[in-house]
Amino acid sequence: MAPVLSKQEIRRRALASRQAQPDKDPLSLRIWRRLADLPRYVDARTVMSYVHVRSEVRTQDFLRAALARGRRIVVPYCVGGDLGLFLLADMDELSPGTIGIPEPRAELRGRPEKRVDAAELDLVVVPGVAFDRRGARLGYGRGYFDKLLARVRPDTLLVGLAFECQVFPAIPVEPHDVCMDLVITEENVYTGQGRRAA
Repeated sequence: MAPVLSKQEIRRRALASRQAQPDKDPLSLRIWRRLADLPRYVDARTVMSYVHVRSEVRTQDFLRAALARGRRIVVPYCVGGDLGLFLLADMDELSPGTIGIPEPRAELRGRPEKRVDAAELDLVVVPGVAFDRRGARLGYGRGYFDKLLARVRPDTLLVGLAFECQVFPAIPVEPHDVCMDLVITEENVYTGQGRRAA
């Protein structure tokens, strides 16, 4: 059995593989179609999704299409060491924020009608540097999403999106790490262990 790689080494390999991944746009579309076909997505009243940056699985076209269909879409933004939640009505409400990630414009964040509580989220679409088949996730090391996911309802579906090249045999987990219910790639839908004991 191959030794489990360190988080640092997995992160290095996964980022290099993701950067080198060709055809990111069509593969992202395939991933999003798998997500959109899920009954839990169809039935979700409120969906939160990351807004992609750099070589991540693309989300922006999907978010535009979801908004055009009247979906209730929430996007995250950085507030200190945490993530705030913003009810998105139009992609024009976003501008480059923390480390270049598109975030709600600062002047819009304080509006009461734009604030969303984590308990309202029915499905959360999570980015990651790497995942394994049991749903373990490796992020960028800042812990933003782990803290947010600890606040959502127990029945909220947690979905990680990744290219197949980002799926590793095993990712080391720590007590604060939150596993996904599903990891969707262009080739597979992996059923993770979710928030059961890691």
